[in-house]
Amino acid sequence: MDNKDDKLPILNVGVVGHIDHGKTTLLQKLSGVWASRHSEELKRGISIKLGYADIVIYYDKKEGYNIHKKGEAVRRISFVDAPGHEMLMATMLSGAAMIDAAILVVAANEGIKPQTIEHLSALQAKRVKNLIVVQNKIDLVDKEQAKKNHEDIKKLLKGKYDDAIIIPVSALQEVGIGGVYEALVNVKIPERRLNDEPVFIVARSFDVNKPGVAAEGLKGCVLGGTLKCGKLKVGDEIELKPGRAIKTEIGVKYEIIKTKIRKLFVGSKNVDELTPGGSMSIETELDMAMGKSDALAGNIVGIAGKLPELANNLELKFELFPEVYGLGGHEKVENLKKSEMLMLSINTSTTGGNVIDVKGDKLKINLKVPVIGFRGDNAGIARNIKGHWRLIGYGEIL
Repeated sequence: MDNKDDKLPILNVGVVGHIDHGKTTLLQKLSGVWASRHSEELKRGISIKLGYADIVIYYDKKEGYNIHKKGEAVRRISFVDAPGHEMLMATMLSGAAMIDAAILVVAANEGIKPQTIEHLSALQAKRVKNLIVVQNKIDLVDKEQAKKNHEDIKKLLKGKYDDAIIIPVSALQEVGIGGVYEALVNVKIPERRLNDEPVFIVARSFDVNKPGVAAEGLKGCVLGGTLKCGKLKVGDEIELKPGRAIKTEIGVKYEIIKTKIRKLFVGSKNVDELTPGGSMSIETELDMAMGKSDALAGNIVGIAGKLPELANNLELKFELFPEVYGLGGHEKVENLKKSEMLMLSINTSTTGGNVIDVKGDKLKINLKVPVIGFRGDNAGIARNIKGHWRLIGYGEIL
């Protein structure tokens, strides 16, 4: 990516859908990068990025939309890893918190699966407004089956994403890929609020040092995520909230972590300043061991002394889904009850809590792990059903 391309608007895009519907192949065709390479890059510290890939889309009258540097560069895309339903609360919702738009993949030969509906519900819960549906594997069905699948998708989207475009694609045969690029270019970039105090949400944390590195070459703990608003610069004094959990004789307390920014990255590119948009990372002065195994995931980063106080209780205005998705059947969502345990997904953090009170569409909850709850932020609400945490609705922090 050259300097001119760096100035293009950037869109964070999640790719979601049932595990066997061709997400990995689609991403490979869209980005030119095989998705499985991503985790190895992170382990080896070659590049630090949460998305499968960062790409630049070009437009040429003859070639159309492409990523082969043919024509004029028109849009940067950062694909965000938002994987499957088994890790829904821990991973998929965290990924959804970081995206501006989503691609929902539905295989035409298999149709809508419980996980398809579950992922769509997660996008609703995280207020992802821009949706592109890729009707994949059209090469495996006849015209009538393709039309029926298209109608089923439209029915699923009704009342949720009525304006979503549905694009017939065969990722394996590279049919329809240009249409996906065009749809991504046409998504409006959200307002980035550059003048607000910076808020960086942490989705991953790493020790990127290779075995045998000399002491003088060691790198500090790295935080991966995205900047929601404001700006961060190399040398800034920052704090992480809620910080790290410390066990005491009377329970667990949270200690706010303060450090300084050593380096900043957008994708694998070293930069002096972060602005919102794209998958990014912060190398800190913290001991690298503090970031192992995503120990600091779920934290909020801001300028030291500027973040709000931690909240142990939250009040939400909520809405429940009509039924529990992902079970394969139709099970009605029961009303919330006082004292029941719920799981909330707020930004990239997941915390449990007991319901203190429910009145109409208002909920008060006491949290097991404190969070920074910005007024107006959304929260996914999950309930333990048959031994699994299932998304049952969403709420807005009051």
